[in-house]
Amino acid sequence: MSKRVVVTGLGVISPVGTGLDKFWTALTSGVSGIARITRFDPSEYSTQIAGEVKDFDYSKYLDKKEARRMDKFSQYAVVSAAMAIEDAGLDLEALDKDHTGVIVGSGIGGMETFEEQCKVLVNRGPNRISPFLIPMMIANMAAGQIAIKFGLRGPNITTITACASSGNAIGDAFKLIQRGNAEVVITGGTEAPITPLAVAGFCAAKAMTTNNDEPEQASRPFDANRDGFVMGEGAAMLVLETLEHAQKRGAHIYAEIVGYGSTCDAYHITAPDPEGYGASSAMRMALEDAGLKPEDVQYINAHGTSTPVGDVAEVGAIKKVFGEHAYKLVVSSTKSMTGHMLGAAGAIEGMASILTIKNSMVPPTINYENPDPDCDLDFVPNEAREMNVDVALSNSFGFGGHNVTLAFKKFNF
Repeated sequence: MSKRVVVTGLGVISPVGTGLDKFWTALTSGVSGIARITRFDPSEYSTQIAGEVKDFDYSKYLDKKEARRMDKFSQYAVVSAAMAIEDAGLDLEALDKDHTGVIVGSGIGGMETFEEQCKVLVNRGPNRISPFLIPMMIANMAAGQIAIKFGLRGPNITTITACASSGNAIGDAFKLIQRGNAEVVITGGTEAPITPLAVAGFCAAKAMTTNNDEPEQASRPFDANRDGFVMGEGAAMLVLETLEHAQKRGAHIYAEIVGYGSTCDAYHITAPDPEGYGASSAMRMALEDAGLKPEDVQYINAHGTSTPVGDVAEVGAIKKVFGEHAYKLVVSSTKSMTGHMLGAAGAIEGMASILTIKNSMVPPTINYENPDPDCDLDFVPNEAREMNVDVALSNSFGFGGHNVTLAFKKFNF
């Protein structure tokens, strides 16, 4: 019989605030984390705005030497993992570290390090390249650094499925624990993509908004005037463990993770399948895995990136799965506030889904002003809504056609 898996710890670094209280207060107050890019001069870019993390301080968890040898995406990962471990009340001395794993998703890894060292190569030659280039840049190093920091010797895996990366990480961690391969897993996602080259790449792909004059209003999922996504950065980590392990140590339980669906569109490198076949299959798979019926679901935290094609495809996929019930459940996109955190998106939105269940409060889709006839569901426009949520789904989709749905449920003994 599969083990029950519960969520006992959360740690978050986001454009709307670092730490659970700041994060949740901002989401339920409809606060945007989007502003003009400050990391570099974006004047020549078609998109000049992003969701930068503004209050990050690693000094409580990392010394300067450790931090210097990590790309920003690894710093975010280690610090958010430390916050989640603290929040879970895990006693690292008492923990069976051979059966504690780490699974972390990241879409593009250490871009900042890669770009800096490319400049060194061009301007100063190959003999001046840092010996830390590779171990700082490679995407698996976030999971590796978390394991090194806390001595966690169980399974250690990195998922790289573009913007579905951390959805896959959490889903794979859930299955690992269900099968009995680990008792505890630190899981989530991290991304630090606000760099000159990465932003230029997404500008060239014409995937992002060009509404530079109104940064806080630029990310507008499901609104008729949406014109592309806004890039965000940060990390979110969850502590998952068996119910038995959590109860034995008297842990606080946020919610239970009960279902995981993972599919591929097999359609296009960047565009979603307009019929939403892969996305609807992921949602059905998660419901079947959880033993739930569509009408059991009250809330979906949508992928909802604010792209004209993607939002319509997701709405169509939801209707395929839920039929008439699609008009009774509520759907919101927290990317309207955080921006799109790429490989970290699935984790931060899974976290928002868990807090929605715990707090009986649904975060809104802000900047929803002009209804789109092709997007006609209840998107919780502009203001949070107090309501009981027993079951929430979280959708994450990525370039390459990756689709992930996670199902979370209110914990009942």
